[in-house]
Amino acid sequence: MPDDMRPVWIIARREVRDQFRDWRIIFPIIGLTLLFPFLMNFTAQQILDFARGYGADIVGERLVPFLMMIVGFFPLSASLVIALDTFVGEKERGSIEPLLNTPLQDWQLYTGKLLAAIVPSLTGSFLGMAVYLGGLGMQRVPLPELELTLLILVLTMVQAVVMVSGAVVVSSQATSVRAANLLSSFIIIPVALLIQGESVLMFWGTYATLWWAVFGLLVLAVLLVRVGLAHFRREELLGREIDVLNLRWGWRTFRQQFTGGAANLRDWYFKSVPVAVTRMKPAVILTSLFALVSIGIGAAQFQYFQVDIPTTDLGGSLGQVVQLLPTLSARPMLLIWLQNLRVQVIGLILGVFSFGILGFVPILAGMGISGYLIALLANNGIPALTAITAFLLPHSIFEIPGLILATAAVFQFGILIATSNTEKTIGEVAITALADWAKIMVGLVMPLLLIGAAIEAWVTPQIALLLLS
Repeated sequence: MPDDMRPVWIIARREVRDQFRDWRIIFPIIGLTLLFPFLMNFTAQQILDFARGYGADIVGERLVPFLMMIVGFFPLSASLVIALDTFVGEKERGSIEPLLNTPLQDWQLYTGKLLAAIVPSLTGSFLGMAVYLGGLGMQRVPLPELELTLLILVLTMVQAVVMVSGAVVVSSQATSVRAANLLSSFIIIPVALLIQGESVLMFWGTYATLWWAVFGLLVLAVLLVRVGLAHFRREELLGREIDVLNLRWGWRTFRQQFTGGAANLRDWYFKSVPVAVTRMKPAVILTSLFALVSIGIGAAQFQYFQVDIPTTDLGGSLGQVVQLLPTLSARPMLLIWLQNLRVQVIGLILGVFSFGILGFVPILAGMGISGYLIALLANNGIPALTAITAFLLPHSIFEIPGLILATAAVFQFGILIATSNTEKTIGEVAITALADWAKIMVGLVMPLLLIGAAIEAWVTPQIALLLLS
């Protein structure tokens, strides 16, 4: 074992030993964990009998692995309290000072505590699933396939790491156990929604898609661990007693980052905004690559979703649209612009809760649909170059750079949160990152999307009519 990792295992072993000595921890992990699988066994048997009575055997078969996933999730939610108590609980009890005074490095202390919080969660989950599968075997209920069982085990492990690592981050940043328990809702609710989405995929039998969910959760787990290590400092843990919501300080920090010290609008637009774009150059390059890949993926989907469309009278239909446009005034342009802005705000919200990862969803979906549209038209008699020129190229010259910049700003938010910064707190880093996003949106994205919306509403239909009439 590397010498740097020995203190980590010592701390983890100490924490796990202390946890399993406390009956208040042992009882919910073992007692309730053993009771809940028996309840799920009874539920599975009753639903199977009910489904077979109506000839819906497939419903019962899909329910068995779903209940196994729920059995594995139940101990994770109960063990979340242990993770929330990791730092802030010991701080309130006054038992963490001797540990913080040891010559351990911050990352060793944090990693040891993290591993100690993961062990009870996985122990309860694996114990519960073992009891559940054993009960199914005793009742002669068909067990899930080996591949599906392995998928659920891996999914449970990754979800455990995500929940526990998120709870440990909360525990290291919170000032009291009460605050940590309230903040835990931002962990429980997203994971519960994720479980619902996974259950839909499981009932539809799209198990291959669940492996992508495993990959996404694994990336999120790595980011959560990275965020915890980047912002954990023992001196702040001891010195921070209470956090006051200082709106004036938050607005001042946001405004300073947004203006960038510019004296006037010209300096802001030609100095501050380019500096912000330069800082996120790697994020822009990565976003552009993802956009290109999503176009290819979207085009490849035509072989799975083939649609025949009438293209013989496409020019006549476009002519009717063009004749209708003058009667609509500026409404089409504004609707397109507002729709694009709304999508970017949704991307920001998704990115904030996923450290920038889910912020890629809007642009990947949009580029994927564009790729599918090109393949659709190309396979229905319209050359690909003509389709691109007629339907996408005129307004995309402005819209795509705007979408790439907005997405890159969201991804930059995640990069900054996961990067260690000894001069700023995690709250200050988040505020400055949001200010950079707002600067990019106001200075570049909104004008680009407005120009693109105007071209899409008034110019693109004319070009399409000219090429396809």
